[in-house]
Amino acid sequence: MPDSDEVDLGPGTLLISAPMMQDPNFRRSVVLLCEHNDREGTFGLILNRELDVSLGDVLDEYVTYDPPLYMGGPVQRETLHYLHTRADIPGGVALPGDMTWGGDFEAVQQLAKGGDAAPDNLRFFLGYAGWGPGQLEGELGEEAWIPAPGAAEFVFDTDPDQLWRAILRRMGGEYAVLANFPDDPRMN
Repeated sequence: MPDSDEVDLGPGTLLISAPMMQDPNFRRSVVLLCEHNDREGTFGLILNRELDVSLGDVLDEYVTYDPPLYMGGPVQRETLHYLHTRADIPGGVALPGDMTWGGDFEAVQQLAKGGDAAPDNLRFFLGYAGWGPGQLEGELGEEAWIPAPGAAEFVFDTDPDQLWRAILRRMGGEYAVLANFPDDPRMN
Protein backbone atom coordinates (compact mmCIF):
# COMPACT_ATOMS: atom_id res chain seq x y z
CA MET A 1 0.00 0.00 0.00
CA PRO A 2 1.21 3.55 -0.57
CA ASP A 3 3.25 5.23 2.12
CA SER A 4 1.10 8.00 3.66
CA ASP A 5 4.06 10.39 3.39
CA GLU A 6 3.91 10.03 -0.42
CA VAL A 7 0.17 10.71 -0.71
CA ASP A 8 -1.32 14.08 -1.60
CA LEU A 9 -4.41 14.30 0.58
CA GLY A 10 -5.77 17.37 -1.16
CA PRO A 11 -9.33 17.94 -2.29
CA GLY A 12 -10.38 15.49 -4.98
CA THR A 13 -8.43 12.56 -3.52
CA LEU A 14 -10.40 9.34 -3.16
CA LEU A 15 -9.97 7.15 -0.09
CA ILE A 16 -10.78 3.51 -0.68
CA SER A 17 -11.30 1.53 2.51
CA ALA A 18 -8.92 -1.38 2.91
CA PRO A 19 -10.61 -4.78 2.40
CA MET A 20 -10.24 -5.76 6.05
CA MET A 21 -11.79 -2.55 7.49
CA GLN A 22 -14.49 -3.56 9.96
CA ASP A 23 -15.99 -0.14 10.85
CA PRO A 24 -19.57 -0.43 9.50
CA ASN A 25 -19.59 3.26 8.58
CA PHE A 26 -16.69 2.80 6.19
CA ARG A 27 -16.56 -0.90 5.24
CA ARG A 28 -16.03 -1.15 1.43
CA SER A 29 -16.51 2.60 1.13
CA VAL A 30 -15.08 5.22 -1.20
CA VAL A 31 -14.68 8.72 0.24
CA LEU A 32 -14.07 11.85 -1.83
CA LEU A 33 -12.00 14.40 0.09
CA CYS A 34 -13.41 17.90 -0.24
CA GLU A 35 -11.18 19.67 2.28
CA HIS A 36 -7.96 18.80 4.08
CA ASN A 37 -5.62 20.94 6.17
CA ASP A 38 -3.35 20.53 9.16
CA ARG A 39 -5.25 22.98 11.41
CA GLU A 40 -8.87 21.93 10.91
CA GLY A 41 -8.66 18.34 9.69
CA THR A 42 -10.43 16.62 6.82
CA PHE A 43 -13.94 16.70 5.34
CA GLY A 44 -15.13 14.10 2.84
CA LEU A 45 -18.23 12.45 1.40
CA ILE A 46 -18.84 8.72 1.10
CA LEU A 47 -19.76 8.12 -2.53
CA ASN A 48 -21.20 4.61 -2.46
CA ARG A 49 -23.83 4.45 0.32
CA GLU A 50 -27.23 5.04 -1.28
CA LEU A 51 -30.04 5.62 1.22
CA ASP A 52 -33.74 4.73 1.06
CA VAL A 53 -34.50 8.46 1.27
CA SER A 54 -34.90 10.88 -1.62
CA LEU A 55 -34.36 14.62 -1.99
CA GLY A 56 -38.09 15.35 -1.77
CA ASP A 57 -38.17 13.67 1.65
CA VAL A 58 -35.81 16.27 3.14
CA LEU A 59 -36.79 19.47 1.30
CA ASP A 60 -39.86 21.43 2.38
CA GLU A 61 -40.76 22.31 -1.20
CA TYR A 62 -42.00 20.14 -4.05
CA VAL A 63 -39.30 18.96 -6.45
CA THR A 64 -39.52 17.28 -9.84
CA TYR A 65 -35.91 16.12 -9.54
CA ASP A 66 -36.17 13.64 -6.66
CA PRO A 67 -33.03 11.48 -6.68
CA PRO A 68 -32.00 9.13 -3.89
CA LEU A 69 -29.74 10.61 -1.25
CA TYR A 70 -26.42 9.11 -0.20
CA MET A 71 -24.97 8.77 3.27
CA GLY A 72 -22.09 11.22 3.11
CA GLY A 73 -20.78 9.96 6.42
CA PRO A 74 -21.57 9.40 10.08
CA VAL A 75 -21.02 13.03 11.17
CA GLN A 76 -23.99 15.45 11.34
CA ARG A 77 -26.35 13.23 9.39
CA GLU A 78 -28.98 15.98 9.39
CA THR A 79 -26.89 18.19 7.09
CA LEU A 80 -27.32 18.16 3.30
CA HIS A 81 -24.28 18.37 0.99
CA TYR A 82 -23.99 18.12 -2.77
CA LEU A 83 -21.49 17.54 -5.54
CA HIS A 84 -22.09 18.67 -9.10
CA THR A 85 -20.59 19.37 -12.51
CA ARG A 86 -22.90 22.29 -13.32
CA ALA A 87 -21.66 25.76 -14.25
CA ASP A 88 -25.06 27.29 -13.36
CA ILE A 89 -24.60 26.71 -9.60
CA PRO A 90 -22.37 29.57 -8.42
CA GLY A 91 -20.30 29.76 -5.27
CA GLY A 92 -19.12 26.20 -4.75
CA VAL A 93 -15.63 24.87 -4.06
CA ALA A 94 -13.96 23.63 -7.24
CA LEU A 95 -12.47 20.15 -6.93
CA PRO A 96 -10.10 18.44 -9.35
CA GLY A 97 -11.82 16.44 -12.05
CA ASP A 98 -14.31 19.16 -13.04
CA MET A 99 -16.43 18.69 -9.90
CA THR A 100 -17.76 21.26 -7.46
CA TRP A 101 -18.70 20.79 -3.82
CA GLY A 102 -21.61 22.93 -2.64
CA GLY A 103 -22.65 26.29 -4.01
CA ASP A 104 -25.70 28.54 -4.01
CA PHE A 105 -28.47 26.42 -2.48
CA GLU A 106 -31.22 28.60 -3.95
CA ALA A 107 -29.89 27.79 -7.44
CA VAL A 108 -29.90 24.08 -6.54
CA GLN A 109 -33.48 24.29 -5.28
CA GLN A 110 -34.57 25.97 -8.52
CA LEU A 111 -32.95 23.18 -10.53
CA ALA A 112 -34.67 20.54 -8.38
CA LYS A 113 -38.06 22.27 -8.64
CA GLY A 114 -37.76 22.73 -12.39
CA GLY A 115 -36.47 19.25 -13.09
CA ASP A 116 -33.38 20.62 -14.86
CA ALA A 117 -30.95 18.32 -13.07
CA ALA A 118 -29.90 14.69 -13.36
CA PRO A 119 -27.97 12.13 -11.29
CA ASP A 120 -25.08 12.39 -13.76
CA ASN A 121 -24.47 16.04 -12.79
CA LEU A 122 -25.88 16.62 -9.28
CA ARG A 123 -25.73 14.26 -6.30
CA PHE A 124 -26.87 14.83 -2.70
CA PHE A 125 -25.50 13.49 0.60
CA LEU A 126 -26.69 13.47 4.21
CA GLY A 127 -23.87 13.90 6.71
CA TYR A 128 -20.16 13.73 6.05
CA ALA A 129 -16.98 11.89 6.95
CA GLY A 130 -14.64 13.92 9.14
CA TRP A 131 -11.22 13.52 10.72
CA GLY A 132 -9.49 15.77 13.24
CA PRO A 133 -6.03 17.18 12.53
CA GLY A 134 -3.58 14.31 11.99
CA GLN A 135 -6.23 11.60 12.44
CA LEU A 136 -6.45 10.63 8.77
CA GLU A 137 -2.67 10.48 8.45
CA GLY A 138 -2.67 8.07 11.40
CA GLU A 139 -5.26 5.86 9.71
CA LEU A 140 -3.21 5.92 6.49
CA GLY A 141 -0.18 4.82 8.51
CA GLU A 142 -2.26 1.87 9.76
CA GLU A 143 -3.15 1.06 6.12
CA ALA A 144 -6.89 1.54 6.76
CA TRP A 145 -7.23 3.55 3.53
CA ILE A 146 -5.89 3.37 0.00
CA PRO A 147 -5.63 6.85 -1.54
CA ALA A 148 -6.30 7.35 -5.27
CA PRO A 149 -6.76 10.31 -7.60
CA GLY A 150 -10.39 11.36 -8.00
CA ALA A 151 -12.43 11.74 -11.16
CA ALA A 152 -15.99 12.94 -11.83
CA GLU A 153 -16.71 9.68 -13.66
CA PHE A 154 -16.40 7.81 -10.35
CA VAL A 155 -18.87 10.15 -8.67
CA PHE A 156 -21.49 10.42 -11.38
CA ASP A 157 -21.06 7.58 -13.88
CA THR A 158 -20.13 4.47 -11.90
CA ASP A 159 -22.76 2.32 -10.20
CA PRO A 160 -22.29 2.97 -6.46
CA ASP A 161 -22.53 -0.77 -5.73
CA GLN A 162 -19.55 -1.37 -8.04
CA LEU A 163 -17.50 1.73 -7.16
CA TRP A 164 -15.16 0.19 -4.55
CA ARG A 165 -14.13 -2.66 -6.87
CA ALA A 166 -14.04 -0.49 -10.02
CA ILE A 167 -11.51 1.94 -8.57
CA LEU A 168 -9.24 -0.81 -7.24
CA ARG A 169 -9.35 -2.58 -10.61
CA ARG A 170 -8.50 0.62 -12.43
CA MET A 171 -5.51 1.16 -10.14
CA GLY A 172 -4.17 -2.19 -11.37
CA GLY A 173 -1.44 -4.41 -9.91
CA GLU A 174 -1.86 -5.39 -6.27
CA TYR A 175 -4.94 -3.16 -6.01
CA ALA A 176 -6.74 -5.07 -8.76
CA VAL A 177 -6.14 -8.23 -6.74
CA LEU A 178 -7.67 -6.55 -3.65
CA ALA A 179 -10.81 -5.80 -5.69
CA ASN A 180 -11.52 -9.53 -5.65
CA PHE A 181 -10.96 -9.91 -1.90
CA PRO A 182 -14.07 -11.64 -0.48
CA ASP A 183 -16.38 -9.57 1.67
CA ASP A 184 -16.11 -12.23 4.36
CA PRO A 185 -12.79 -14.13 4.07
CA ARG A 186 -14.17 -16.93 6.27
CA MET A 187 -16.57 -17.79 3.42
CA ASN A 188 -13.73 -18.27 0.91
